[in-house]
Amino acid sequence: MKLPKETKRFCPYCKKRTDQKIDLVSTGFKRGTLTKGSISRTKIRGAASGKGNKGKYSRKAIKSWKRKTKTTTRKVLIYQCQECKKSKQSKNSRRVSKILIGEK
Repeated sequence: MKLPKETKRFCPYCKKRTDQKIDLVSTGFKRGTLTKGSISRTKIRGAASGKGNKGKYSRKAIKSWKRKTKTTTRKVLIYQCQECKKSKQSKNSRRVSKILIGEK
């Protein structure tokens, strides 16, 4: 999906239509080995013990399509007002494979 670098939108802070710069919300971060939800710590804690399918804690490697099947991700846009420099996220995210900003 192609989007322009700037667009005119209503700014709720200025209370008028202004030029706004479009940007993407950055994708998160990978879990570290010291975090509470890390796989190595959950194994030590014994959260993966018991019967049944171990899922992500199993010894055998799980096929990639079993864990992640979606080909697209949700992208959230940020609009930054050029007058007051305040930014606001878009209310609804778009499910696309990639967004190209400034390619239009």
